[in-house]
Amino acid sequence: MSSVQVGPELRLWAVPGLPLVQPGDALPELLLSALERAGEALLPQDVVVVTSKLCSRAEGRFRSLARVTPSERAQALARQCGKDPRLVELILAESQSVSRVTPGALIVRHRLGFVVANAGIDASNAQPARELGEGPWVLLLPEAPDASAARLRHALEARVGAPLGVVLSDSFGRPFRLGTVGTALGVAGLPALWDQRGRLDLHGRALEHTFTALGDQLAAAADLVAGQAAEARPVVIVRGLRFTPSEQGAEALLRPAEEDLYA
Repeated sequence: MSSVQVGPELRLWAVPGLPLVQPGDALPELLLSALERAGEALLPQDVVVVTSKLCSRAEGRFRSLARVTPSERAQALARQCGKDPRLVELILAESQSVSRVTPGALIVRHRLGFVVANAGIDASNAQPARELGEGPWVLLLPEAPDASAARLRHALEARVGAPLGVVLSDSFGRPFRLGTVGTALGVAGLPALWDQRGRLDLHGRALEHTFTALGDQLAAAADLVAGQAAEARPVVIVRGLRFTPSEQGAEALLRPAEEDLYA
């Protein structure tokens, strides 16, 4: 069973002074340098929540629509949802299957297994360095978010000398609620899914079915601090959590396709 302790208070704060990340930039060094300039340092069992866009930029996940030739299927779907057929072609390339087609959105099962609008491809804050060539530009999600989170965790732990957690976050909509909420795409160092079965309630009754999406909860909390527009706060530190180090990634949060009632 995962061991997690959450007290009556958590501290969340954004790391100031991070530059606009470009392909090939080393995120651990940028993050630690920004912390040092701010007079801060990572402490044992801090959780570093990083927007997936920051990771995508460092990994060079930019795509120019000018270089995309849409297939007949992409053109047909684009007519249904009202999107650029070149963008639809990229969405299909990043997806296992199409779940829903609606004006303004293409709901797909991403190649990584989760259901999301437009395969998580985003045009906001997606401008790369000029030398990459002609746009318009979009950003794909990281190639392997759990692996990206693990690399960042290990690099930071090697420098800090203490156990840390890392969450790669993005803002997802949900089929049964309006609005987006922060969601964990990648998790490293802490349990993504917190098994609370066996804990006792106030009346001594053992919990039987309680699994908490810890990775998503941390992503959602950090999303409030990070912002959605021009805040430039892509890294948020969560302090005050206590957890047993874990190798469980965000993949543990995925509901099996055969159990998904909405997709």
